[in-house]
Amino acid sequence: MQTSGHPRVEIVVPVRNEEYDLGPNIRRLRAFLDSAFPFPAEVCIADNGSTDATWEIGALLATELPGVRIVRIEEPGRGRALKQVWSSSEAEVLAYMDVDLSTNLNALLPLVAPLLAGHSDVAIGSRLARGSRVVRRPKREAISRGYNLLLRATLGTRFSDAQCGFKAIRRDVAVELLPLVQDTSWFFDTELLVLAERAGLRIHEVPVDWVDDLDSRVAIAKTVVEDLRGIARLSKNLGRGRIPLESVRQAFGRPPIADPRTALAARVLRFAGVGVVSTLAYILLYLALRHAMPAQVANVLALLITAIGNTALNRRVTFGVRGVENRTKHQLRGLVTFGIGWALTASALWLLHTAVAVPAHSVEIVVLTAANLAATIVRFSLFQAWVFDDEAPTFPTLEPPAVLDSTRSN
Repeated sequence: MQTSGHPRVEIVVPVRNEEYDLGPNIRRLRAFLDSAFPFPAEVCIADNGSTDATWEIGALLATELPGVRIVRIEEPGRGRALKQVWSSSEAEVLAYMDVDLSTNLNALLPLVAPLLAGHSDVAIGSRLARGSRVVRRPKREAISRGYNLLLRATLGTRFSDAQCGFKAIRRDVAVELLPLVQDTSWFFDTELLVLAERAGLRIHEVPVDWVDDLDSRVAIAKTVVEDLRGIARLSKNLGRGRIPLESVRQAFGRPPIADPRTALAARVLRFAGVGVVSTLAYILLYLALRHAMPAQVANVLALLITAIGNTALNRRVTFGVRGVENRTKHQLRGLVTFGIGWALTASALWLLHTAVAVPAHSVEIVVLTAANLAATIVRFSLFQAWVFDDEAPTFPTLEPPAVLDSTRSN
């Protein structure tokens, strides 16, 4: 569909040294928009620091194809490119996708429709959501899942896939959020999503069909280090209240932000209270069973029974999950944390009985209690990051990029 006036959707394709993929994939994207996408849309090629023929090829595409433009950002960095182009765009919805088009383009309409309707504020394609169909190498799958689990454990995120190169945001939301995002590289996506979530904005997730690009040149080790630094910086700034998200909440009518330190402390206290109750129940059960069976058998049965009760209490009291939906899944995941507790306590008992032939029951209780306390931190992290997962710095100004726009030159 050809654009008239301001496009309703602008799709940014950040590129750096993509002279081989750029031509065929931009033509394919533009053809899809013209034949199968119901809203006026423009494609913006954001060349961030290319040293090959990417700029020249992109400039030819912008001249040849209506609805395609190209901007040049001299310094590299996907986040820098997106921030500059989105900040100057006049489209209602701002999207981006990787130049390899790994994500099936049929997901574009489900991605942007809730934003155009005003239902959601940010939309992301997810390779980890139920219903997605993904073809990629085991190494990348493990890294992706590990990274998103780390985000849940450290930043308490609830979105499923921070790194998929297929996202969109309403322009009015971008105006408020982009000045708060510091990263200019690969962590940009994660930081934007975390800030949106902390500001109480609605993030819409779309399961996607996604095929791994075998020619991907992302430096995994370097990106991992940068992401870990980004997580540490963001966690520190959020924890100290240095990011002014309250104004974002007020702009979109969201409830006031609770002090994150107070909220975490309250959750930890509730978790500790449930832990005390569970530990007392475990001790009583163990003592009752120990008279009739060996220590290891009594230990595993007492742990199993109290683990079920512990998960149920934490589900309701600590994490505020109500209703029967996902209750079975939560219990099954809670049993995984039970496995960790059992491994620690079983190892402690084995070491005790290796050192002392016939230890007193009171000594066993002391050792088992210590082992249970050692598992508490791990258990809390897993509960927060996985078991129930379905449920002020300075900011730089931006220089306007150079623009070559076919819609203005024709």
